[in-house]
Amino acid sequence: MLSKLLSLSIIPFVLGAPATLAPSAATPSTPGGNVSASVAGPYSLVTTSFNSSSTSAASSATSSASANTSGASTTTGVITVPLSSYSFAPYPTPTLNPRPPVYPATDPLNPPSVSSDPQVVPDFAPAWAAAYQKAENLISDYTIEEKVNITTGVGWANGLCVGNIPPNKNFPGLCLEDSPLAVRFADYATAFPAGIQVASTWNRALMRARGLALGQEFKGKGVNIALGPMMNMGRVAQGGRNWEGFGADPFLTGESAYETILGLQNGGVQATAKHFINNEQEHFRTSESSNVDDRTQHEIYAHPFLRSVMAGVSSVMCSYNLINESYACNNDKMLNDILKREYGFQGFVQSDWSATMSTLSAVAGLDMTMPGDITFDSGDSYFGGNLTDYVNDGYISMARLDDMATRIIAAWYFLHQDEAYPATNFNAFNSNDEVNNKHVNVQADHYKLVREIDAAGTVLLKNVNGALPLNKPRNLVLIGSDARPGKFGPNEFSDQGGSDGILAMGWGSGTGYFPYLISPLEGIQERARQDGSSVFWDFDDWNTVLAGDMAYGEAVALVFTNSDSGEDYITVDGNQGDRNNLTAWHNGDDLILAVAAQNNNTIVIVNSVGPLIIEPWIEHPNITAVVWAGIQGQEAGNGIADILYGAYNPSGRLPYTIAKDIADYPAQLITDDSGNDIVTIDYTEGLFIDYRHFDQANITPRFEFGFGLSYTTFTYSGLGVTPIQSSDTDQEDLITAWESGKASPIAEGSSTALWLHEPAFKVTFEVTNTGPVSGTEIPQLYIHFPSSASEPPSVLRGFTNVEISPNDTKQVSITLSRYDLSIWDVVAQGWRKPDGQISFSIGASSRDFKLQGDISA
Repeated sequence: MLSKLLSLSIIPFVLGAPATLAPSAATPSTPGGNVSASVAGPYSLVTTSFNSSSTSAASSATSSASANTSGASTTTGVITVPLSSYSFAPYPTPTLNPRPPVYPATDPLNPPSVSSDPQVVPDFAPAWAAAYQKAENLISDYTIEEKVNITTGVGWANGLCVGNIPPNKNFPGLCLEDSPLAVRFADYATAFPAGIQVASTWNRALMRARGLALGQEFKGKGVNIALGPMMNMGRVAQGGRNWEGFGADPFLTGESAYETILGLQNGGVQATAKHFINNEQEHFRTSESSNVDDRTQHEIYAHPFLRSVMAGVSSVMCSYNLINESYACNNDKMLNDILKREYGFQGFVQSDWSATMSTLSAVAGLDMTMPGDITFDSGDSYFGGNLTDYVNDGYISMARLDDMATRIIAAWYFLHQDEAYPATNFNAFNSNDEVNNKHVNVQADHYKLVREIDAAGTVLLKNVNGALPLNKPRNLVLIGSDARPGKFGPNEFSDQGGSDGILAMGWGSGTGYFPYLISPLEGIQERARQDGSSVFWDFDDWNTVLAGDMAYGEAVALVFTNSDSGEDYITVDGNQGDRNNLTAWHNGDDLILAVAAQNNNTIVIVNSVGPLIIEPWIEHPNITAVVWAGIQGQEAGNGIADILYGAYNPSGRLPYTIAKDIADYPAQLITDDSGNDIVTIDYTEGLFIDYRHFDQANITPRFEFGFGLSYTTFTYSGLGVTPIQSSDTDQEDLITAWESGKASPIAEGSSTALWLHEPAFKVTFEVTNTGPVSGTEIPQLYIHFPSSASEPPSVLRGFTNVEISPNDTKQVSITLSRYDLSIWDVVAQGWRKPDGQISFSIGASSRDFKLQGDISA
C-alpha cells in the first residue's frame, strides 16, 4: 500500500489540470527521500510513505490512447502526485433564466412529463441553488471533524444499509443501498426486470415508470440513496455486469439512464449514476487500466453520465479500475474537469465500495468514501481521521472540505429528504433483526409493470409461417431447466450466484430477493388451462435422447435455454463474473438440436444476460420461432406466456448486436494479466463498438442492433425536416458559431448547455400498420456524418414508439438537438458540427432503413 496510500492520480488533458490541482505557493516542505506520515482518527492508526520528489503529470495529449506520464511519479504503472498543499475554488454554477416550456425550472419530485419524443430540457439549477443554500446554513457551525463525518461511511456492516453516513447534529445521516433493480437485502420489495430488459423496450414511458416504482420502494424502505442505475457500455459482449446496464449504444443507454433517474428521483430517492467510468469487464476490475482516447471517452462512455447530470442525478459513483493509468476515484480529469466543470454536476461523487485509493482523492474530486473503511472490516480509512489531519495540516483546504460536505447535504435537501422522510426500516446484514426489520411492504401493484416490461422487452428474432402466436395447440412440451422453478426456491443462491431454474436475474450486488418468481411452466400452464391444451415437460438438460423423445409428436416443442453472468466476487460454473464464452449454458445448443431433430415446430426461448452465438441451430428448418426473453425479474414466466400467446404483440428491439462469431466483436475479454500488477486494456476500437464496428468493417451479424419482429407489419412514408427556432436568446452567438463549424467554448457546464441540447430540428414521417393486428413500432433515427468527421457509418440519435391499429396511419416525430449533430473536437475541447453534409435514415433497425434525408444545419 505504501506510496499508493497518499497518491493522487490524474490524467493529462489539453488545458492542464483545473485550479484544484495546482499546489499553492505555501506548499509545506518535506525532507528529501521517503518520509512517513502518521494519520489517525476514529479508525486505527495508518502509517504510510510517499516520495517527496514526485511531481505532477504533464498536460496535453488528449487524443492519445495512453496518458503522457512525463514528469510523473509512477508506482507499478500508476500515475501519482506528491503530498502537497492544494488550494480550492468551487466551480461557478452554470445558470440561465428558465424558459418554459422548453427550459422550465424543475424540481426532482416533479419532473417533466414523459414523452416518446422529449422536447423539454429541465432546468434543475434553481432547485440545486436552494438546496446549496440550506446545506451551507446547516454546516455553518460544524467543526472540521463533523464535516469529515459527512464524507466518511461508518465502515462495512456497521450500519443498517450497505453504506451509511452517521447522524451529525441535526442531520440524520444517510442510508445507501443497492441495487439497480430492487432494494437489495429487503423483504416485501419487488424484483424488477434488469436494466437490459427495460432498454430492450426502447420505450421511454416504461423506463420512467420503472424508475418511479423503484424510487417509491427505496423511499418506502427508508433508503436515501439508491445505488443505481448502472450505465456502463457493454463494450465487451461477455462483460459480467452488462445486464445491469442498458446495452451497447451510448444514445440508447443515455436515454434509458435519463428516464430512469427522472423516475427514481420523482419517487423521492437520490439516484446514483455508476460506474464512472470504463468499468467494462469484471476480470482485473481493481487492477486494470482502461486506456481510452479523449474523443471516444466523450462520445461513447461519458455520454450516459452527461445525460444523468441533465436528469438532475444527485450522486455519481466512481469505479474500481484505472483510467489511462490513474485510478477512477483519484482521477482529476474525469471527476473535476469533465464531471464537475464540463457537465456542471452539482451533486456528490461517492466511491465504489473500497475503491478509494488515497486521502488526496478528495482533491481529485471524490466527495464521499464508501463504505468508509479501506477494506471491509479493516478499521481504518482514507477519510475519517486522515482527512481531518490533512485539512488541519494544510494539504487539503477547508474550502474543499466545505464543498464536499455541502454537496452531500445539498443532495439530501435537493430531494426534500429533510421533510418527514421515512427512517430506514430494514437491516441489510441481519434478516433476523426484528428490532430494525419492520417488514414494510412497498410492492404496491408494481408486479403489473414488471409483467408489462417483461413482454415489451422481449425480442422476437424468428417467426416462420406464423408459428407464433400460439393458437390453442392441442398439446405442447416444455424442455430445459430454464422453464422450471429453481429446485429450492427463487433465492436459493446467495446474491443469485447460480441458477437451476428460470434465469430472471444475473448475480452480484446488482440483485435483490425475489418475493416470488413465476416460471414459464407456471405462466404457460395457466394459459393452457384456458385453452384446454395438454402440457408436458422435461427439465433434464443433459439427457438429449429423452428430450427428443418427449418432443416427438407434440404440436409445439418449447425449448428453454439461458446464459448467466455477474460480479467477479462470485464464480459460477467457472465463470468469474464475466462469461467465459458466448455459448448457451446447461448444454443448451445440443438440447435445442436434439428437440429440433424430432419436432418440426420447435420454438426456442432464451433468457440471457447478453448476446449468444446461436449459429449451431438458428437456421435449422424445424426451428420455427426464436423468442429472446432477456432478464425479466419476478414475472418472467407470465411475460414469456404473454408473448407466446399474443396477449402482447412483441415490440422489443435488441440493445446489442448478436454476432455469428465471437471474434466478430471488436473488443474481447482480457483474462491474462501476464504477471503485471496493472493490466493494460487499450480501447483501440475507439468509436467503433458493437454495430458501429460491424457497419464499418462490413461484417454481417446474425441479428443487428435494433432488430426485432412483430406479429404485424409496418410501412414508412412522408418524410419531412423542419428547423426549430432557438429559445436561448442569451446564447445566440454560440449557436451562430456552431453553425459556422466552431466548437463549443471551454466553460462551466459547457457540454450540458441549453443551446446545445434544445430542440433544433424536427423530423416527421408517417407509419402505417399494414398487418392484421394492433402493434407497436419502434422507429429509429441514425445519423450519417460526412467523411470528414471520421465517425461510424451510422450513429443512433433518436427513437420513438408508436402504437397503431390495423390499417391505421400515425404521424411520428423525432427531434434532434445541435449536440446530436456534433462530434467532440479534442483540440478545441468542445462540440462542433463537422464539415460537410449530415444525412440521416429512419428505419426499423440499424440496418433496415426505410427513409433517408438530409439536415441543413
